[in-house]
Amino acid sequence: MRELAYAVLDVFAEREFEGNQLAVFADGTGLTDGQMQTLAREMNLSETVFVLPRPVAVERERGVRVRIFTTEEELPFAGHPTLGTATWVRLTHPEFQGNETIVLEENVGPIPVRFAEEDERPGMFGTMRQNDPVFRAVGGQGWPTQQEFAEALGLTEGDIGFADAEEAPVQVVSTGSAFCVVPLRSMEAIGRLAVLQATAKPLLAQIGAKFFYCLARVEGDGEKAVSAAWHGRMQFRNGEDPATGSAAGCVAAWLVQHGLAESGKPVVLEQGLEMLRPSRLTVRATHTASGVTEVFVAGRTIPVATGRLFLP
Repeated sequence: MRELAYAVLDVFAEREFEGNQLAVFADGTGLTDGQMQTLAREMNLSETVFVLPRPVAVERERGVRVRIFTTEEELPFAGHPTLGTATWVRLTHPEFQGNETIVLEENVGPIPVRFAEEDERPGMFGTMRQNDPVFRAVGGQGWPTQQEFAEALGLTEGDIGFADAEEAPVQVVSTGSAFCVVPLRSMEAIGRLAVLQATAKPLLAQIGAKFFYCLARVEGDGEKAVSAAWHGRMQFRNGEDPATGSAAGCVAAWLVQHGLAESGKPVVLEQGLEMLRPSRLTVRATHTASGVTEVFVAGRTIPVATGRLFLP
C-alpha cells in the first residue's frame, strides 16, 4: 500500500464549513492519469488537486506544478483549487512559508496568488490574477434563441436579462475555462434555476462553453449570510458548485465589459447559499483602450482536515 497524505480546505469561506471544499494531495509523483481520476472520484468533491513537487529552484522560477481533476475529467484551470492550493503551499512548504506571492503552474500556465496580511479571522485571504478574458461573439448563425437558453435552464424566456440593463447579453467568456454567463431578472428567478443537463450539454457544446453561470442582482438588505452585490449559481452534471472561482473571473470581466461594474473597483459575488455553503468572492477587472485585463478573484481559505489515503 502507498499512503498518500491529503488536506481538505474550505475555499471562499468566511468561516469553517462554508465555501467550496477542496482536496489537495501533497505529492502526486508517479500517479498515472487514471489513478488521479480515481482518487478524485473517491474524494467526491468539486475538484481535487495533485501537487507534483520539483526542485525548489525550479518551483521558484516556474511555480509549483499542480494538476486539477473533477470527478469526471482533468481541468486546465479552476479558481477555488488555485486559491486553496496556493494557501496550502504557503502554510505547509517551508521554502514558501510567509511568501507574499505563490505561483502555481497549471495546464493553462502560471497563475499567481498574492496574500494579504494575516488578521484574527480564520484562514488566509488570497487574490489570484487570472488570464485576460476572451469574449465570444454573441448572436449570428448557430447562436441559440432566448427561449432555447431558458429551456436549458429550466426557466422562462422572461427570466433572462437584467430589468435595468436589457443590453447585457448572454455571452461565453473564458479566463482559462469557458463559461456562458447568463443574466437573470431577479433573485426569485435565480432561485428557480434547474439546469436540464440533457438539454444543456449539447447547447453548451454548440456555443463552446463548459457550463452555465447564472447571475442576478442581490435585492435589498434581506437576511443574507453573505453581504454582496451579485448572486451567482452554477449547476453542473453531479450537482451544484458552492463557489466557482474560474467563473467569477469571467463574471468580473463581463460586468466591466458591459458597464455593469466600475473598471478596477472590487465587487462582491455571493454563491452557495442554496446549498447551505455560503461563499464570498471579491472580484475586479479593468477596462482599457485595448480591452478588459487585470482580472482578479479573491477570497478566504480555511484548512479543516488532514488525512491519509491508502492506494493499492
